[in-house]
Amino acid sequence: MNFRERFIASLNFSKPDKVCFIPGGPRESTLKRWHSEGLPENSDYMEVLCSIIGIPHEKQDISKYISVSFRMNPMFEEKILEHKQGHYIVQDWMGAIVEISDQYDLSYLRAAKDFVTRKWYKFPVETRKDWAEMKKRYNPDDPSRFPENFDELAIANKNRTWLQSLTFAGPFWQLREWCGFEGLCMLMAEDPEFVEEMAEFWKDFVLAVMEKFFEKASADHVLISEDMAYKEKSMISPSMVKRFLAPCWKAWSERARKSGCKIIEVDSDGYIGQLIPLWIESGINVCSPIEIAAGNNLVEYRKKFGKNMAYRGGIDKRAIAKGGKALEEATSFIPFLLEDGGYIPSCDHGVPPDISWQNFIEYGRLLAKMTGWL
Repeated sequence: MNFRERFIASLNFSKPDKVCFIPGGPRESTLKRWHSEGLPENSDYMEVLCSIIGIPHEKQDISKYISVSFRMNPMFEEKILEHKQGHYIVQDWMGAIVEISDQYDLSYLRAAKDFVTRKWYKFPVETRKDWAEMKKRYNPDDPSRFPENFDELAIANKNRTWLQSLTFAGPFWQLREWCGFEGLCMLMAEDPEFVEEMAEFWKDFVLAVMEKFFEKASADHVLISEDMAYKEKSMISPSMVKRFLAPCWKAWSERARKSGCKIIEVDSDGYIGQLIPLWIESGINVCSPIEIAAGNNLVEYRKKFGKNMAYRGGIDKRAIAKGGKALEEATSFIPFLLEDGGYIPSCDHGVPPDISWQNFIEYGRLLAKMTGWL
């Protein structure tokens, strides 16, 4: 089996020859520490890790992967508005006014390069007039949403050996970027029809872009970014979820399945116990990263939701940092889930810099044994 086949089989409750080895990805600050502890500079940490523990590095050839953009176009001008006391006040590419430390440049607002604390002052959609202007940035017919050689890549897509995914923001994530978290929650309470209008627009926009993709190609995996939970609760009530968000998830999952895509995944930090049944009702069948510090328990979820939901993640980053007995205890549930199927174990978020290179190797070796690579 190759990575694509293992990924699909692992999450579809089939029986792969081995479960995918995906320990998790470090951020810049983590790599900086690892380089000081023996990881060679300018190396691929996964190649080095696999070499040390004695397993092959399963690297996909993604030269013909089809990248699809669901982002706004044009983006807002990125600019520094003020620089004082070690911080920048900037306008980011999404139109928000944000404060960040001046140890980072604006590129850190475009990608999850490191663990960067931000403070928001203003968001681009405050009025219906703002909303009318924002909609102009989301044209599904914009040719830049697909590679220039899309037709050529679509031919190769038919006989692919790599995992083809479609990744985009869910309605809560996207509306929060437009309105801000507090602004969005206030609108849900005070002007729910406006929220429904924005959610429906986003649903239809994503569907239109998906339709153009599926006209010529197919995907194995849909990943919806939807951070919407705190440490112990969902950020909004189940009734709000059903009213504002579920119609989007249902429409997207139905369209993906119509094309033959069977893995519909949602990524949300925080405690997701309240959300899993709502995701299942909406056609979602995989979730990640299952943060343990937020009170999630994968064994309980499997007993409660059975094979209606598969999982990626669930290994406590705090235990990886401690290593030894703490790591063994934190991973003791993994054989149960792997035997049952529908699980790819991994770190329960980005790998933070309190995890040493040696502890990451120890964790990688243990994970390789559990997933059948050693």
